[in-house]
Amino acid sequence: MLGVVFVLISRWAGAGLPPEAQAAGPETTFTATSANVNDAGRGVKINILRWSNDDDRNTLVAAMNPPAQRGNAEPAGERGRGGAGRGAVGARGRGRGDAPAAPPKPMAAVIAALERAPTIGYVWLNDSNIGYAIRYAYRTPMPDGGERIFLASNRRFGDTGTSWKPVAPATATDYDFTIIELRLDSKGSGEGKASINTKVAVDADAKTIALESYAAAPVVLKNVRR
Repeated sequence: MLGVVFVLISRWAGAGLPPEAQAAGPETTFTATSANVNDAGRGVKINILRWSNDDDRNTLVAAMNPPAQRGNAEPAGERGRGGAGRGAVGARGRGRGDAPAAPPKPMAAVIAALERAPTIGYVWLNDSNIGYAIRYAYRTPMPDGGERIFLASNRRFGDTGTSWKPVAPATATDYDFTIIELRLDSKGSGEGKASINTKVAVDADAKTIALESYAAAPVVLKNVRR
């Protein structure tokens, strides 16, 4: 079985669309064909019911960049007093619960953020009745009149089978979620790549979670059309 859940993120060259433009409008549908995976050639349909806004985008970015752990820094007054003084400070912190808890690891935080997000669309396989929820959909235009769209999810492609297992020489990642980036021309046609075989990162230009090296990643969705 093919397991697919996406979250879309896009980047128009320059500033992103205002929140009302991101969320407004009728349902958007994309069709595509899977590629460079075990079960390549299957039809895929993506239905976006509404677009995410900048607040949704910022939530995922924050999940990828949790605050640095402050740690149990030794107070200046305790320095140079020997192990007893330091131990006493540590004991007080642990006993009272004053020491800050370690922030979640970035990937766990991303999944948690997606789990909390509402469902705003679905991904369907044309030859089955299995659908997967889209939790995030964000878009922006490119200078040539095209569109850069990212899809991400709280589930991993192929989490119920091997259909989405990347074929050699690509190596599968171990994320429990999926990010997809679609790059479309001005007519709404293009391709998509995914985190099943590519690392994720925060895109500095789009200011959103994205694929770390889009150009080097294998195509996972071909013949993408709006």
